[in-house]
Amino acid sequence: MSLQLGGHVSIRDGYLGAAKSALRMGAGAFQFFPKNPRSLKLKSFDSRDAESCRSFCSAQGLISVAHTPYPSNLAVSSETEPMLFRQVVDSLRNDLEIAEACGSIGIVVHFGTFKQGSPLQGYQNIIQCINNVLSDWKGSAKLLIENQAGDHGSMGMTLEELVQVRKLCDHQQHIGFCLDTCHAFASGMWQGATDKKFADKAEQLGYWDGLCVVHLNDSKYPVSSRKDRHARVGQGYIGEEGFRRLLQMDAIRKSPLIMESETGKDGTYREDLERVRRWVEA
Repeated sequence: MSLQLGGHVSIRDGYLGAAKSALRMGAGAFQFFPKNPRSLKLKSFDSRDAESCRSFCSAQGLISVAHTPYPSNLAVSSETEPMLFRQVVDSLRNDLEIAEACGSIGIVVHFGTFKQGSPLQGYQNIIQCINNVLSDWKGSAKLLIENQAGDHGSMGMTLEELVQVRKLCDHQQHIGFCLDTCHAFASGMWQGATDKKFADKAEQLGYWDGLCVVHLNDSKYPVSSRKDRHARVGQGYIGEEGFRRLLQMDAIRKSPLIMESETGKDGTYREDLERVRRWVEA
């Protein structure tokens, strides 16, 4: 099976420029920020550039995914912070529209952080936010919920949470998952090379049915550290053996695999892409 491997690339030369830079480094997939990653400010994007990106990717067999800005918190309360809630909803909808125009499979957003009260209220906030974003969405781009490491709280660290939130939302067909391997390792969701339960549990819960993309990141800290610090693949605590075992799972190999760690000396992920391909081919 041919892996859809790639990395996160800049849009400083536009969406088409991002696609071309991904192709130059030998990638079959790439991730990009649809707008300023530090702000929820809406972007009036160049539709011609987005359409050029879509056409180029289609012609070259490239798969793309967008990553929402860091302030996008699905768990924000519509009651105590109504203005921020509206900002998050509108920003995510803006991201979906950009992703759709670029032909991307969806927008990755972190599970959410809520520290003002009961976790149950946090889950309810997440569901309400997602329902608002997708209330009349007709596009093919999906909202992709990413698991969390645990460095900002305990939410989003388990397969059960991810699957249950998706089940309780109104528009499941527009919702998928992004599995971050560093986050999964840091949270203890996945134990790396020694893990014996993750794959079966994911199958039993129906998690694999919603998996759309994988962030292929190693970890600078040991398992269950709850620290979100990415390392280059094979150079952290997950290590080569951990990734070799992960890549034996059909659902993983079928998904676009995106790297978000530091790049090689040439400023690209070319070296890391080649390393992963050797692991699979060996």
